[in-house]
Amino acid sequence: MLRPATSAGVVRPSATVLFRRLVGAACLLVAGCLWAAQAGAHEIGLSVVELRFEHERVSVQLTFAQSEVEALVAAEERMIGKRFPAALDSASTGLEALALKSLEITLDERPLQATEVAVQPEPNNTIQFRLSFPMPAGSRLGLRSMLPARLTPGHRQFLVVRSRAGQTLTERILDGASNTFESDLARLTTSEATPVLFRQFLVLGVEHILTGYDHVVFLLALLLAGGAFWNTAKIVTSFTLAHSITLGLAVLDVVRIPSSVVEPLIAVSIVYVGLENLLQGDLRWRWLLTFGFGLVHGFGFASVLRELGVGAAGVGVAVPLVSFNLGVEMGQVGIMLLALPLIWKLRSQPFFVMRCVPACSLLVTLVGGYWLLQRTLFS
Repeated sequence: MLRPATSAGVVRPSATVLFRRLVGAACLLVAGCLWAAQAGAHEIGLSVVELRFEHERVSVQLTFAQSEVEALVAAEERMIGKRFPAALDSASTGLEALALKSLEITLDERPLQATEVAVQPEPNNTIQFRLSFPMPAGSRLGLRSMLPARLTPGHRQFLVVRSRAGQTLTERILDGASNTFESDLARLTTSEATPVLFRQFLVLGVEHILTGYDHVVFLLALLLAGGAFWNTAKIVTSFTLAHSITLGLAVLDVVRIPSSVVEPLIAVSIVYVGLENLLQGDLRWRWLLTFGFGLVHGFGFASVLRELGVGAAGVGVAVPLVSFNLGVEMGQVGIMLLALPLIWKLRSQPFFVMRCVPACSLLVTLVGGYWLLQRTLFS
C-alpha cells in the first residue's frame, strides 16, 4: 500500500488519519467541557473548627455549609431509620446529635464529654455547631474530627486553636484520611505548624485550580485562540497578576464582594471569551481584558480562603495566602504546559482552526451560559 510522502522522503500521515486525530482531540475538549458543566465548580468541601481555651473549659465552634449538613442529616436518618424535623434550626434534635458526634477530644488520653451543645443557622447558608467541654488539669490534648470522612472525598477542615485571649496558637488542615491533631499544651504557646500549614495550603491551591472547573475552562478558552508566544505569555501573566491582587485584597478584608455577585461574573467572563474566540477579535490587546477578568476570578479564589476562616480576626494571613496562591499558580502552569503544545500543534492544521476552534468556543460559551443561569435564576 502506497503512503503519501514528501519530496524529502519523509512519510506523513494521510488526510484520513490526520482528520481522525483532529476529531479525537476535539472530542476530548468537548468531553472535558461537558464534564465540567455537569460537575460544577469548586468541588472541594470546606469547613472550620475553632477551638478556644477558656476558664476551666474548652469551647468549640464548627462551621459547615448548609448543603453538607443536610447530606449528613439525611445519612443519619438512613442509618437509624428515623426522620428528623425538616427545619435546620437549633431545636432539631437530629442536628444536636450530629454535633455531639462531630468531635472527639481527649486530655492525656481521657475522653472529654460535651456539657453544652447548640446549633445556629447563619445567614450565609452555613450551620454552626457550638460545643463546650470541661477542662481538667492535663498536659496533652488530642482531637479527632469525625465528619470530614463522611463528606466528599475532597473535603478539607481548617482547625484553629486559640488561647483564652483569642491569640492563634496553631492552625492545621484536616481531612477524612488525616483527621487527628495532638499536641502538648505547653508547646501550643509557640508556632510550630508553619511549615506544615504552608505545604497544606500549597496542595489545597493546586487542588482548587484543578477542581475549580470554571477557572480551568476560562484558562483553556484563552489558550484556544492561539497567538504568538509573547501574546499568550502576556495574557496568562495579566490573569495571574490580577487574581493575585484581588485574592490578597479580599482575604485581608480590604474589599469584600459577595459570592452571589462574583460567581455569576466568572460565568459571564467565560461566555465573553467564548464569544470573542468565535468573532476572532484582535488578540494583541486581549491581555488588558484578561486582567479585568482576572480581578473577578481572584475574588472567586478568595472565597475558598474565607470559607476556611483565613482573614478572620486573629488568624494568620501571610502563610495561607502566599502558599495557596502559589499552589493556584503551580496548577495553572501545569495546565498550560499540558495544553499549549497540543493546541499549538493542532492550530497548524487548517481543519482545526476552521472547524474545531469555533465548535469548542461555542461549547465554552454554552457552558458559561449554563453556569450563569445556574448561579442566577436557579441558585
